[in-house]
Formats: sequence, structure tokens, C-alpha cells
Amino acid sequence: MTARGRWIQQWDPEDETFWNRTGERIARRNLLFSVLSEHIGFSIWTMWSVLVLFMGPEYGLTPADKFLLTSLVTLVGAVVRVPYTFAVAVFGGRNWTIISAGLLLVPTVAAFAVMEPGTSFSTFLLVGLLAGIGGGNFASSMTNINAFFPLRKKGWALGLNAGGGNIGVPVIQLVALAIIGASGGPRVLLGLYIPLIVVAAVLAALYMDNLASVKNDTGAAKDAARDPHTWIMSFLYIGTFGSFIGYSFAFGQVLQNQFDRTPLEAAYVTFVGPLLGSLIRPLGGWLADRYGGARITLWNFVGMGAATAVLIAASMAQSLALFTVAFVGLFVLTGLGNGSTYKMIPGIFQAKAHALGLEGEAAAAYGRRLSGASMGLIGAVGALGGVGINLAFRQSFLSYGSGTGAFVAFLACYAVCFAVTWAVYLRRPAARSAGVTPATEEKPQLSYAEV
Repeated sequence: MTARGRWIQQWDPEDETFWNRTGERIARRNLLFSVLSEHIGFSIWTMWSVLVLFMGPEYGLTPADKFLLTSLVTLVGAVVRVPYTFAVAVFGGRNWTIISAGLLLVPTVAAFAVMEPGTSFSTFLLVGLLAGIGGGNFASSMTNINAFFPLRKKGWALGLNAGGGNIGVPVIQLVALAIIGASGGPRVLLGLYIPLIVVAAVLAALYMDNLASVKNDTGAAKDAARDPHTWIMSFLYIGTFGSFIGYSFAFGQVLQNQFDRTPLEAAYVTFVGPLLGSLIRPLGGWLADRYGGARITLWNFVGMGAATAVLIAASMAQSLALFTVAFVGLFVLTGLGNGSTYKMIPGIFQAKAHALGLEGEAAAAYGRRLSGASMGLIGAVGALGGVGINLAFRQSFLSYGSGTGAFVAFLACYAVCFAVTWAVYLRRPAARSAGVTPATEEKPQLSYAEV
């Protein structure tokens, strides 16, 4: 391994001697500061889930306006994940972390400038769209960290990286709770984050590294887009992360509109679900490392369906206590599923490499190439689930005056996710059903149950 100008020229984490001697220490250092930048990115992306709680009648916005605003913020955060994924290869992981962290100043300063009664709804929409760039930090961070760790450690590393980022959602909600409780305004909240963004960019510049081996490979992007597993996993990620980010934006608004909670009462509860869902994500990755991502994902969708059924019952009975407990439980399961589904991605492409007859470093390189390229697409499509959730809530409140109709739709979605996980990754022979092994061949039969 040689380093020049924060560029590491040789990197082989699958070599245990290299990993134990120097690789693990460097990988963990990059993971730490990647988490910090991604954490703040998530906070800025989801800040409008908090800002709408500050926006009382004097702002002139209806509940439908607020759901539309958060839907568009989520949409931009999903779309920018694709270019952010490939920016790592163009600029380097360290360099892009500096740039992407610095870009977070744009939506934060803009929101600080316009956050007052009398601002037009169109202006709020425009500034909200800028906040979407915070969602891109997840994709670039995951692509970067995926390259640093060996396959046997990816579930834990990716889970910790993503969980540390996801926890930016409840952190900004907790800070908002403190500010609302102290009778502060939204500009106080925004003013706290401006210096934090600068600190994250500076620390990335001082302590992170670029990997020269992560090259801009447009062929990998095309291959990943053509592979059916990219789109299957995108759909499953809609069910897990799409639910997490969608509920993170919508939870407080649902409590306000369906149960007549005040902004302070809603804020007291809103942060709990995203907090627990973020903290448990690394556990989902660890369980996937130990028992297989497909198995954990399958049973996780069973749990999500059960929690959603309880939510429907609680919503119809107007039971705030049961509704809150079930919603928090659903958040926990989304976090667990986030960790297990993302662990599946490198495992799937590593398994495909072996099915193609590749071994050793060739198989590892193939897996890193396609899994890194696919992560941006999977992350982007998965985040679109958050758009769908907010639009579903908007329509449900317009049509029925509650979120019950939306929860029925979500329950159906989780049932389909369960069926897809079983049919593609657990039904035997899995390779044949996944289109990996031709139907005319008896062997090798590849099982994805361990991915």
C-alpha cells in the first residue's frame, strides 16, 4: 500500500495479513468521518419534517401543502443519490465527502433566510428542493465505505455507516424539541447546523482517504442497471428504507392531523421511532452476516406487516397509545430491514461471481465492481418509497380524513416484498429462480439464502 496526497494506490481488504496489519485501522478511520458527514446530510435532508411543525396557521399552509412539500424534498434526495454514487469514483471518496458536506450549507442558509410567516408556498417548495441534496450523502458514503471493507465485514460496516447517518433524523428532531420547548424559532435550529457542516468538511479533509482502485467505470453502471437483482433489491429497499424515510417525514404530521397533537406534543414522540430505527440498523447488518440477509429480510417483512395491521386497528379505534407504540415498533423493523437488505447486495454479486467460475481476488473485484455501482441505483429507488408514503398519506387525509387508507396500501406492499424475497432468494433452487443458473443445468445450484 502506498499513499500520495491522501490517495491510497493499493488496497486489498480480502488479504487478511494486509487487513490485520494496516487495512482495518485505515478503514475504520474513514468509516468514522464518513458517518459524521452522512449524519449531518440526513439531518439537513429531513429538516423539513421538523420545520413544518414550526409552521402554524400564520404560515397559511394546509396539511396537504405540508405533505406535498415533504414529498418533493424526499424526491430530490432520492434522485441525487445516483450522481452522488458515481461522484466517488470521479473525485475520490475523501474529496467528494468534503464537497458534499460543503454543499449542505446551501439549503441550510437558504432555509434560514426564508423561514418566516408571509413567505410564499412556492418559495418554501424551492428551498425545500435544495434540502434534498442531503439525501445524496448516503449514496456516496455507502459506495465509498463498501470499497474499504472485506466481504465478511460489510454487513457490520455498511450497517454502522448507514445507521450513523440515519440517526441524523432523530437528532435534528430532538434538537427541534429542545428549541420548541424553550420557545425558540426555526432559525435557531438552522443556525446550529451551519458551523457543524463546516466542521464535518474540515475533518474529512484532514482524516479521510481516496482509493485509487475505485475508478469511474461506466461499464459497471450499465452492467448493474441490466442486472435484474439491482431492481429486485431496489424494490425490497423501497419496503425497508423507503418506509423509514417516509415515516420519518410523516410521523409528526400524522400525529398532528389525526390525533390533534400540538407541535410540542408531536415533537415529544416523533424522534423516538427514527432514533430506534437508526440504532438497530447495524444489528440488522450483523444478523445478516451471521444468519443470512435473505432470511432476516424475509421475517422482517412479516414483522412489518404485523405492525402495520396493528396501526390500522389503532387508527380506526383512534387509540393514540396503541398507534404510537405500533408506529415506533414499525420504525424499529424498518431499521433492522435496512441493515439486512444492504448486506444482501455485495453478497448477491459475490455469489454471482462464483457462479461464473471466478475465485479469489477476481471474484472479490467482480463483487465490489457491481455492488458499488448498484448501490446508488438501489438507494435512489428505495428512497422513492418515501415519496410514495408521503403522497399516500396526503391522499388518505384528503379522501378519508385519516391515514388509515395509506396504511392498508403499505400492508399490501409488505406482503409483496415478503413474496419476492422468498421467491427469488430463498425458494430452492434459488439460482434457477433468480436466473443465475440455466434451467438445463443441474449444477452448480447457487443458493442466495446466505447472502
